Amino acid sequence: MLTGKELLAKVKELGDVSKSDLVRACGYVSTKKDGAERLNFTAFYESLLEAKGVNLASESTAGVGKGGRKLSYIATVQGNGNLLIGKAYTALLDLKSGDEFDIKLGRKQIKLVPSGSED
Repeated sequence: MLTGKELLAKVKELGDVSKSDLVRACGYVSTKKDGAERLNFTAFYESLLEAKGVNLASESTAGVGKGGRKLSYIATVQGNGNLLIGKAYTALLDLKSGDEFDIKLGRKQIKLVPSGSED
């Protein structure tokens, strides 16, 4: 599995290929018990973020807001019908004022997808 500068170079070299081909070419592949190929997308993207200098929160600080309280990851609809996410969550995701999202409604979920990006 490629990491660091080698991973960034390979991603740049491959250019516009499918996500599956990209993960496979960078070595993030394992074999299931039945012999089928398994692409490790999570490990690939974590390594890619780390190579780009994005510091993922360690377990000791993950989910802790500025005041030191542990985030509950539960949102409640307010009396006026608004759904408030909260500053600690937006800071954790490095969201800025004016960022726009498309709202995708599922049967039992709501997804916020940055405008102009793929799902």
